[in-house]
Amino acid sequence: MAFFDYETLRFIWWALLGVLLIGFALTDGYDLGVGALLPFVGKTDVERRMVINSVGPHWEGHQVWFILGGGAIFAAWPFVYAVSFSGFYLAMFVVLAALILRPVGFKYRSKHEDTAWRTRWDWALFVGGLVPALVFGVAVGNVLLGVPFRLDSDLRSFYEGSFFALFTPFSLLCGLLSVAMLVLHGSAWLTIKVEPGPVHVRARRFGTVAGLASLLLFAAGGLFVAYGDLGYKLTAPADHFGPSNPLRSEAVHTAGAWLANYAAAPLTMLAPAAGFLGALLALLGIRLRSEGLAFSGSSLSAAGIIATVGVSMFPFILPSSIDPRSSLTVWNASSTESTLGVMLFVTVVFLPLILIYTGWALRVMRGRVTTQEMATHPDRY
Repeated sequence: MAFFDYETLRFIWWALLGVLLIGFALTDGYDLGVGALLPFVGKTDVERRMVINSVGPHWEGHQVWFILGGGAIFAAWPFVYAVSFSGFYLAMFVVLAALILRPVGFKYRSKHEDTAWRTRWDWALFVGGLVPALVFGVAVGNVLLGVPFRLDSDLRSFYEGSFFALFTPFSLLCGLLSVAMLVLHGSAWLTIKVEPGPVHVRARRFGTVAGLASLLLFAAGGLFVAYGDLGYKLTAPADHFGPSNPLRSEAVHTAGAWLANYAAAPLTMLAPAAGFLGALLALLGIRLRSEGLAFSGSSLSAAGIIATVGVSMFPFILPSSIDPRSSLTVWNASSTESTLGVMLFVTVVFLPLILIYTGWALRVMRGRVTTQEMATHPDRY
């Protein structure tokens, strides 16, 4: 694509990957948050049906962001896809198994009026919401710590970690932050979509707890990054225009290196500031019963937290903890220039269509879910 050079294309696709991850968090993220809240904000069958129907018309369409994220990694960053999806294979399997529970739970729950039957599917939907949120956060924590992989001279990857080794104190902190962030987002969504009443009150209560937890865990993560043994840096100038070969870079593990970008470019401080400010706005919205402010705040917080990870690590995408020289960066792990150019053209055409469709669907199906609607339409979930 003649409009941009190779360096610019690589940077654009790094930014687009962040956009897709944020898009997933803002759309399917509140679906996951609502699922994790289901057994707690809904006490009766009618209340739980209201909760489920608040996301029922949208959750399948939101899966496109998950698919787009995986597809973008596969096409734009093939080295990253190969190493991460093979190294995190068992974790990915756990996520997919949990996600499979969602469509089955949504479709099967209402097929039988037995209370025990419906309760089991409610807990299945809870697992389908909580587990992906937790594992995604744990995965991000491991990326910040460095992934135990190495590349040989033929660029074959060898992962030397284990599934249970993924769960370190810092990665669990990141997992809990991810859960709190998405539960806050799901709570804010419920305050918009569910009629005033017991579910609405409980959603606000859990949203307050999740908002406070997001602030505390995000701050704790920042302190861990600042004073813990985290960070990697390039020891030689990277060739931004050269062919993709991870072994042509030199990198070392350096404690505190994840803070270097903030000192070099102070405007990047807007990312963590958005994470904190968004959570505060969400709490304020919940307190003032301003549902729009609460949802806008939770959205800003999620976007800021995700952007903070990307900004902190740039230009690293997947650092190696056992062989820093094998680390994958924006400049050494991308597809070819022509591939990135063609993909950018396709993205420019289709991403706006996805955004328009998402906005249209939300507009058409706007309005609150009510107990009267559940009584009038007993066949809905």
